[in-house]
Amino acid sequence: MYKILVVDDEENIRSLIRKYAEFEGYEVEEAKDGMEAVVMCRDHDYDFIIMDIMMPELDGFSACSKIRETKDIPVLMLSARGEEYDRIHGFELGIDDYVVKPFSPKELMMRVNAILQRSHRSVPENEKMVFGGLVIDTSAMLVYVDGEKIELSPKGYELLHYLAKNKGIALTREKLITEVWGYDFYGDDRTLDTHIKLLRSALKEYRDCIVTLRGVGYRFEA
Repeated sequence: MYKILVVDDEENIRSLIRKYAEFEGYEVEEAKDGMEAVVMCRDHDYDFIIMDIMMPELDGFSACSKIRETKDIPVLMLSARGEEYDRIHGFELGIDDYVVKPFSPKELMMRVNAILQRSHRSVPENEKMVFGGLVIDTSAMLVYVDGEKIELSPKGYELLHYLAKNKGIALTREKLITEVWGYDFYGDDRTLDTHIKLLRSALKEYRDCIVTLRGVGYRFEA
């Protein structure tokens, strides 16, 4: 049984998520602010964290950074705001997903299920994808540009890997969302576009490997 930590200063939100998470078979513990979450993660092990951004004592971004110093736990952020800055900042910290309030509890659980399934999926051993100076080491889940390792979030790596293994194929936004995030597409492609923006920035001179197909999606070209 996976153990989830739900972090939100609103008790009704925590109770709602607990109800649906326990229905899915998860064990749930709660924290009312970021500082309490940091302490709980220091003293206990969790398989997943659902965390609000705007909280007293310590905000969700700061709490996530502190937790990630010692624990590699998948994190889904909740926010009442949908600004691009919040999404980009969260993904730069390495969070796995971002959901804007108000949200559908059923969709939230679908996202949690998908992330947990992907995070526990085995990766091929001793396999590298080489495109000139761009190297994707699938066994170590690392990416190198001209011999230098670049920092990518887990979801950023998954997105690049999926694009690269489908080199030359036009991939719709719906296809990328379904295959990389693992849940049905609900019409909001901002999460995908934000990850593409961060990915291109990280790839530097290889940014043009990711080609935008207007009105369709993206294609990877070596």
